[in-house]
Amino acid sequence: MTDYTDDLDRIDRRILQVLSTQGRIPVTELARQVGLSKSPCQVRLKRLQDERYIQGFRAVLNAEKLGLEHVAFAEVKLTDTTEKALGAFNTAVLNVPEIEQCHMIAGSFDYLLKIRTKDIQSYRRVLGEVISALPHVGATSTHVSMQSVKDNAF
Repeated sequence: MTDYTDDLDRIDRRILQVLSTQGRIPVTELARQVGLSKSPCQVRLKRLQDERYIQGFRAVLNAEKLGLEHVAFAEVKLTDTTEKALGAFNTAVLNVPEIEQCHMIAGSFDYLLKIRTKDIQSYRRVLGEVISALPHVGATSTHVSMQSVKDNAF
């Protein structure tokens, strides 16, 4: 198996490191921080995007200001784990805005969902009316986050 990160040199890695925390940094400042002039930095940035090391840029929203501070993690156990059932569940999850992350898990349950809502009452509604009604859901178990100690996208 090829390790694609072998294709990245020290400067490419530094560009990715800077962008992971400062996605809106001007190219001139990025170039300064990684020790390049603007043009070579732009060329590297375009290559990193073309080769999909950088998949896009996004805004990091303030959950508190948006009134979405309640975070819960739901373990989901399916009644059927055939490829067809997994596909149906995966597709349905994409249409639930409260589900911030969905991970297929190897273990005693099938999926781990990160769910963000306004409060516990909103979470109970989403769990009871939406998540429990997703295709092939047999059981759920909830863990409520009391505090986010580290929350990096990558």
